Parts: sequence; C-alpha cells; structure tokens
Amino acid sequence: MSTTPDCPRCRGRMEPGYVLDRSHGGSYTTQSWIEGEAEKSFWFGLKTGGREKFGVQTFRCEKCGYLEAYANAKAEKA
Repeated sequence: MSTTPDCPRCRGRMEPGYVLDRSHGGSYTTQSWIEGEAEKSFWFGLKTGGREKFGVQTFRCEKCGYLEAYANAKAEKA
C-alpha cells in the first residue's frame, strides 16, 4: 500500500507495521490472507496449496490504537 490511511474511527494518523505470527519451530513470520474456507490438513494444520495468497499490511492509529489490515500485494511463494 503506497499511502498511509487515516484512522476510520478517530481520523488520527496511522503508522505502518505488521502483526507477528509464530510458525512451526518458533520462527517468526508475518500474516498472510488465504482465499477460501479454512480446511484442516493432517500434517500442516491447514491446507493452503493452490489458493491465492496475499501478504497482510497492518496500520495502527497513533491516537486511539485501532488496527486496520489490508491484503493488497500477492504473497511471495515459499
């Protein structure tokens, strides 16, 4: 996302950031949005193969703390 949005709740300044996730083995990663309904996988927790994946960009309001997330850019293939 090229521009920083205004807070939809209080009109404060939003700052870019990300929400941290822990993956298998305790390593850190960022969130991804996956199309479709969540479907359990025996080995990997959830099935994600063959689905569109988008990286999630999160913004936090400096005034009220509200978080707003966007999934605009396609995620890199792992």
